[in-house]
Amino acid sequence: MWGWRSGWACRPGGGAEAVRLWLVRHAATALPTGVCYGASDIPADPVATVEAARRLDAVLPARFGWRVSSLIRARQLAQALQARRPGLAAPVVDPNLGELDFGAWERLLWDDVPRAELDAWAADFTDYRPGGGESVRMLLRRVRHALRTAMADGVDDQVWITHAGVIRAVRYTLQWGSAAVPPDAGHWPRKAPAPGQWVCVALPDTREGWDLP
Repeated sequence: MWGWRSGWACRPGGGAEAVRLWLVRHAATALPTGVCYGASDIPADPVATVEAARRLDAVLPARFGWRVSSLIRARQLAQALQARRPGLAAPVVDPNLGELDFGAWERLLWDDVPRAELDAWAADFTDYRPGGGESVRMLLRRVRHALRTAMADGVDDQVWITHAGVIRAVRYTLQWGSAAVPPDAGHWPRKAPAPGQWVCVALPDTREGWDLP
């Protein structure tokens, strides 16, 4: 079900009535490698954003419903896509699609995060709030709220322009179920699209026992 190339075509995976969800990661930022950033409102590289919009425009269907994270790096890609499709209605700006908030760790190099704090997160991966920000459980709760909206929307194709953490949360939920939480970091998905790339998934039918919060 999962493909990680930017040009990977979206294929229905759950029958003719399956809702297909395109999970698009914003384009690359200018931050150095190794910087922790989540809720920080870091802009994306403008050239990379335009190129990502060009590739995305080439594969998206003519009609879709869409939502975008409230962070500027995601909204930049939405605006670039709208520039290529002038008749496209504005997306819903959804804070539930924002990246994990790393609190006091934001904009630090990962190597500068105190070892004791990293160990504390590893010991309580689901409920520890890195840097005093947001826990994985909190991320899952809001992403699942957005998923419930997507599944109830009745649109064949939906597009989220979002972040790696949100995409991992969707992947975890589809693999383990709507009430599951990771018992440790080893159960959390490592794979996510690179900046400016995407993946497409088929959402389960809400009639199949998915009780999303």
